[in-house]
Amino acid sequence: MICVCSLAEMSMHARTLRPTHLVSVVAPQEIPETPAGIAPERHLRISVDDISEPMAGAVLPEIEHVSALIEFLQTWDGRAPLLIHCVAGISRSMAAALTALVLRAEGREMEGARLLRQEAPHAMPNHRIVALADQLLGRQGRLVAARDAMGPARLMVTGPLVTLPPLNNTPAREVPPGS
Repeated sequence: MICVCSLAEMSMHARTLRPTHLVSVVAPQEIPETPAGIAPERHLRISVDDISEPMAGAVLPEIEHVSALIEFLQTWDGRAPLLIHCVAGISRSMAAALTALVLRAEGREMEGARLLRQEAPHAMPNHRIVALADQLLGRQGRLVAARDAMGPARLMVTGPLVTLPPLNNTPAREVPPGS
């Protein structure tokens, strides 16, 4: 199960969900300590701001950040929960979750994006992180197109906990558009 939450709720969900792997995608000054119960080497810290274009004083997601994410996700076997968070649980973490959903499910990018929209109406996956993941995974624009097809998100300040089944462990199914 892939779980996505905000920074404020991460410690609580780490205690209750007992994930084996944790991904923190936050600005450098917001990186949290590794919660008890998670091995430090299973806590990936990606220090980037929630931007898709260069901005003075901010850290733009780069290829090495997304490459580290993909390498880390490949160490997760899917048996225990994976917890991903950013500050609000809306943009950077949702881009990482979309990447995790389709990592082992090539050709199912649209299904992954539809599932994400269904379970997280507030999701606005960071465009740059998704574009870099598309490039690194060799998806030839399919992941970007799937992200763009999600349409507008329900506006929220902070998203609730979202749980998603990895696509590689579920049969292909049609998720209704706009769900």
